[in-house]
Order: sequence, then C-alpha cells, then structure tokens
Amino acid sequence: MTSNDEESLGQLANGYVHTITNDDGYVKKTRPGDENGSSYWWFLSTAFPMIAGTLGPVASAFSICSITEPWRQQLNPGVNIQDALSIEDPPWLLIIEAIQLFVGLFSNLTLLLGMAKRIRFNIALPITILGWYASSICRITLNVVVARRLKDVNVSEGDVIWSQSFYYGMWAAILYFIDATLLAITLRGTCKGHYRNTLPLTKSQRTLMLQSIMLLLYLLLGAYIFSEVESWSYLDAVYWAFVTLFTVGFGDYYPETDLGRALLIPFALAGIVSLGLVIISVRSLIVEEGSRVVTTGIGNKRREKMIKKMVLRGHNYVLEPIHDGFQMSIIGLDEPHQSELERRKDEFTLMRRIQAEASTRRRWVAMAISTFSWLVLWLLGAVIFQVAEKAYQNWSYFDAFYFCFEAWTTIGYGDLTPVSNAGRSFYVFWSLMALPAMTVLISNASDTVVRIIRDATILVGNVTILPNDRPFRRNVKGLINKVTFGKLFHNQDSETVVPITCDRTFEKGLIGDKDRSQSKPNHDRRLAITTVTGHPIPPSTEPLKTKFSSNSTPDLTHCAQELIATIDFQVLLLSEIQTVANHLQESQPHHYTFEEWTWYLKLLGEDESSSKTHCRDYSTSQSWENTRSEGTNGLKLKFDI
Repeated sequence: MTSNDEESLGQLANGYVHTITNDDGYVKKTRPGDENGSSYWWFLSTAFPMIAGTLGPVASAFSICSITEPWRQQLNPGVNIQDALSIEDPPWLLIIEAIQLFVGLFSNLTLLLGMAKRIRFNIALPITILGWYASSICRITLNVVVARRLKDVNVSEGDVIWSQSFYYGMWAAILYFIDATLLAITLRGTCKGHYRNTLPLTKSQRTLMLQSIMLLLYLLLGAYIFSEVESWSYLDAVYWAFVTLFTVGFGDYYPETDLGRALLIPFALAGIVSLGLVIISVRSLIVEEGSRVVTTGIGNKRREKMIKKMVLRGHNYVLEPIHDGFQMSIIGLDEPHQSELERRKDEFTLMRRIQAEASTRRRWVAMAISTFSWLVLWLLGAVIFQVAEKAYQNWSYFDAFYFCFEAWTTIGYGDLTPVSNAGRSFYVFWSLMALPAMTVLISNASDTVVRIIRDATILVGNVTILPNDRPFRRNVKGLINKVTFGKLFHNQDSETVVPITCDRTFEKGLIGDKDRSQSKPNHDRRLAITTVTGHPIPPSTEPLKTKFSSNSTPDLTHCAQELIATIDFQVLLLSEIQTVANHLQESQPHHYTFEEWTWYLKLLGEDESSSKTHCRDYSTSQSWENTRSEGTNGLKLKFDI
C-alpha cells in the first residue's frame, strides 16, 4: 500500500462507507480514501476554481489590452495594415470599458481573498460569478454595437477595420464567461451538498495562480517599455513579448536600437524562467495531483467490478476471514487457504493488481484526452488563423495548419507569420491555451508512449546485442509478455508465507545498557526483529525492534502485553513514527511491501494472522487501548487506523 492507500477489499465488500451530513442536513456516502466522493467532485470543487482563478487574470489582462488603443482603424487601399490610422473611440465607450475593467479586477480580487479565507465562501463566490458574467455581457454588447459600422466619422465604411483592441475585447468576453460558468458549477455542487462550502486549494495551487498573475504583469509591463523604446504600438509589443518569451522567435518584430537589445537580455532571461516555473506548476498540479484523484476513482470502479466477478465465479474466499482453528473448505478449490495470513496476503496482492491496472488505465485515458484536446486546439486554431489571414496573405488551410505546427513546437522559421489584427491578437490567446495543453500532453506521453519505446528498446537489447544476466529464453518470454500486454507467459512472482510466530526472545537492557553500548557500534545495538510473517524487517524499519521467533501458534494478547510492558516499546513506536514521517515527505507515495504493512498493523494492534484483530472488533481494540495505556507508564498512545 502507499502512504495514502484506501481501505482493503474486504471492507469494501462488506459495504463499508462513510456517511457525511452537512449543515443543511444533506447526507452523502463516500468510499474511504476518496475525500470528495469521486474524481468528478474533485474536479468540480478543486480543479474548476483553480482554472477559473488562473484564467480570470488573463481575461482582465485582455480587458487592459482592449482599452489601450482605439477599436477602429482606417485602412486605405494599397496601404500596409501596420500603417493603418486609428479612429478615436467615443467617450462613452472608454467610460464603459473602464467600469467593466474595474468590475473584472474586483471580481478577481474577491476570488483570491475567498481562496485565502479572508472572505466567506458564500460571499466571495457569488460576487465573483456575478462580476464576471456582467463583464462578459458588457463586452459582448460593446462588440456587437461597435461591430456595426459607425456613421459618426467621415470615412468610407469599406476603409474601416477593427483593431487588435476590438479582438482582445472579444477574447476577454469569452474568458469571463467560461470562468463564471466554472465557478457557477462549483457553487451549485456546494448547494447540493456534494462537498464543503469552501475552496480547498493548497498552497501550491494558489502559487500557480499567483505565478500566472505575475507573469501577465511582467509581459504587459515589458511590452509597454519596449513599445516606447522601439516606437511600436503597444499591442504589437504585446504580441512580440509573447513570441519572445515563448521562445518562438518569428523574426517579424525584433529590437533594432542598442537600448532595446540591451534590455532584451534580462527581459528574456527572467521571463523564460518565470514561464518555466508556471509550466512546472501546471504539470505538478494538473498532471500529478489530478492523476492521483482520477486513479483513485478508476481504482474504486475496478475494485467493485473485480469483487462482483469474484462473487459470481465463487472465488470470494479471499474476502472471507478465516477464524482461529477453522480451515476453509470450498467446493471446487484444490488448495484452500491454510491460514488467515495467507488470505490477507492474497487480498493484498489482489489490491496491488487492481491499483496497477487502474494506474495504467488512467495513464492511457489521460493520454487520449490530452491528445484529443491538443488536436482540437491545433485544427480549430488553424481554421481561425486561415480566416483571419486570408484577406491579407491569402492563407490556405494547410498554411495555417503548418503555421500552428511551427508555433507550438517553437520552431519559428518566420516564413509564415500573422499580420492581421485578428491573427495577432488570436495568437496571444491561442498560445496561452496551447501552453498547458502541450505541457499535459508531453507529460502524459512520457508516462505512456515514451515508456513503451524505452522498455521495448531495453527488451530488444536483452535478446540481441546487450543481453542481461537472465537466460535467453526468459528474456524472449518477457518480450512476448510485453508485446501481448501480459496475455502470454504471465508469471506472477509469489512469496512463501511463513506462519506467524509469537514466542520470542526479547533482548532486555538495550536501553541504558552502557556495557553493550561500549562494546558494539551504535548500528549493531539495534534489536533483531522479524515481521509477523517471519521475514526480516527491512533495513528502514530495523532500529529498536523486538524479536518474534517461535513455531508456536500466535497469542497476540500475550505477546502484546509482554512487549508493551517495557519502555522499549515507546522507543520502538517513536522510531517507526519517524520512519513513516520520512515516507510522507517523499516526492512519490511510498509503496509498502506486505511484510512492512503487517509489521505496522501489528504495532497498531491489528495482527494479520487473526481475524479478531483486523476486523475492527471493539473488544480487541479496547483491550489494546488499555494495554497501551498501562504498559507505557500512563503514556496514552491512541492510533486511528
């Protein structure tokens, strides 16, 4: 099991569930280990607010871009679009845009304060949702009104085009609507009682949102500085800043002054590092944390399916405890379990198998979803780029398709670049969407396709030019097993289960024994110990352990009282708690072997060799509770299993 493993198969088979009642009296049932009931509720309660909190500042940044320059331009026939003249916006348009920008920024601030628990959830979320919906409606209304050719200028309607500011307003309206909808779905789930009325975001999730905000501010401020130094329009400088920090480098815009080239070096270095930090945060949160929750959900479904299949086939003996003195006899089974420990080990092995299958399924499902999202972004983006550039560069769909490939691979030859106002503004919007899509795709590919290629290369090498220590026939069988996805030559290693023994030789006087401490090094003074299965305790769990070595039938209560009655048990527990705490600090969940797991359970009073102790029997648990209190001189040690 891992450090955050779920309950065993037997508990699920017995229908063991948690029942939670919220403040409104709504009752829901969840499986143990799944804090939100399922991965579906995790996405609604955690992923949706995190996405909205990240895209909300992007929408506000686009609103800032929309207000910096006029929405309309005059483009005379035969004139380059970069030389188009701006047509001043009416004052009422600027006033409405300023009000909308204030509402959008206030909504962003309210959401951040709600996530920081400075504002109550039931206040922060409705304010943010209403503010973003109002901003979206306002932006859509303004774009529809201004899209109609205004008659208040002495310019032919055929010579009036929409500027980049106009299109940035469109992208902002879309993002505001998406963000508000995501939070509305989250709020609805809270009202239904599916999860708590809070934003359960971790420190790393908030860090991602803050990093995104700082990166956007850095881009906008840097674009302003370079627009002044190089005499570019501000929105052209924004386009250049994105092309630069995303390391595409089309070459259509580049600094020509000495000051601009000098400023480019620190601007690009700091910006690329900041972008890299955002990419790392996206990968760690969306890929790693999301995959853990999805794997849990898939594992639950796979486990339920496995249990039903076992029951229908009459193989549910793995789920039925074997009581002391009783040997199972099932019709149709040639080798029934001889002991409860064997049954528990089979249950543990089955759980491991289900976890492995769920993890594999999750990786390929994630790969399929990320590939589909990436293809949609690529193909749909090519359509929009073709429409935007057709009037100015006569792009075909293949030209736009090829340009998108150059852009998201950061090849950036510069043979095709957007020149239209719609194309450049959409490139900024599209690149921000492509960044997380590419990050997730590459990460999922490294866990699936790249792993297959790596393993296949190693296996082919084992049977050809770089053989390993195993026999040739075994290597060939291993290669066939991988190619057939485990259908052929399936060989599952199994360990021999040794009966639990309890009569032990306890080496007393180790603590405070000066003679022993002086005669042997510190690492030789640890107590020799074996697990409840008879196997030696792994090195990580060796310090200060007692020894169980006998062929007699185990007597858990007698062993426990004899062991716990000494001060060494306190030191042993402290040592094991420190070991487990170190496991929790590891970057990847620590996977315990069955021997390690049985050892830790025995320390908690749940002997895997007896059905009386691991089935949560109240009298046994109470007996252990009393024994701990009495055997440690009043030091009450209570454990939640």
